[in-house]
Amino acid sequence: MFTTAPSKSATANLPLDLFAAINELKQELNAVILAHYYQESDIQDIADYIGDSLGLSRQAAATDAEVIVFAGVHFMAETAKILNPDKLVLLPDLDAGCSLADTCPPDQFAAFKAQHPDHIVVSYINCSAEIKAMSDIICTSSNAVSLIEQIPADQPIIFAPDKNLGRYVMQQTGRDLVLWQGSCMVHEIFSEKKLVQLKMTHPEAEIIAHPECEEPVLQHADFIGSTTALLKYVQRSDRPQFIVVTEPGIIHQMEKQVPNKQFIPAPATGNCACNECPHMRLNTLEKLYLAMKHRQPEITMPEATRVAALKPIQAMLRMSA
Repeated sequence: MFTTAPSKSATANLPLDLFAAINELKQELNAVILAHYYQESDIQDIADYIGDSLGLSRQAAATDAEVIVFAGVHFMAETAKILNPDKLVLLPDLDAGCSLADTCPPDQFAAFKAQHPDHIVVSYINCSAEIKAMSDIICTSSNAVSLIEQIPADQPIIFAPDKNLGRYVMQQTGRDLVLWQGSCMVHEIFSEKKLVQLKMTHPEAEIIAHPECEEPVLQHADFIGSTTALLKYVQRSDRPQFIVVTEPGIIHQMEKQVPNKQFIPAPATGNCACNECPHMRLNTLEKLYLAMKHRQPEITMPEATRVAALKPIQAMLRMSA
């Protein structure tokens, strides 16, 4: 649930130096700026912490800041609020949703869960607070395999909402999971044909991919991992080139960490830049400044939902400590 966003008229008279203005507001509010790797480069550069969903969850749980400004999408800001009920959690743009989370409506998932009463629910963190509240354990792409391996082999499991990550986890663990049929629009739109063609023109490049991608694309990958795992991999690999099969926002950090290497974004189907997440890219430096200046849009939710959603997140943090 969200409060009203600042009006468009509020965008007038923005300061010339937004970086300086944001840093000033950060001190005034005792705020921390958390940003996902898929945010635009300016936001990554102003953030106090940049990471994937697991790292951001850990930072949100540990921060002593009074205000959390979450430069990401709504489920990430919700997670921060679930972990910090007494803190002000701001999201720069209310429309920064998640195509994957949208594929799992709470009423439909509740009915699905009721059809499997003996199953526990492991949900990917890319889901709404309502889905988290119906889950037993939350996971991320960084820890999904490890968490599933910690669950007794005879315990039936529902895995939601991402079918591609779920299938990858099944392959890695040998477990039979009941999969909710959700997916991420960004990771499903990579073209296998164009990827193969790109590899032919860059034969020295390694293909690195996120497990949310579809299986035909993953079959060509030299390495599969979360955004953080991909970033660590390019730092230790001796290859000079990489074809990056995930949202290209991560390339900004890759170029900063290993500037002597080349990173090539994997092509999408058609002729568009569809592999850029349209939701993540709704956040801008200007909106970040306005959110801090006006103390809104603020993330709120019913306390019963928050308490129910907190338990599986705490289980994840405990199991992945």
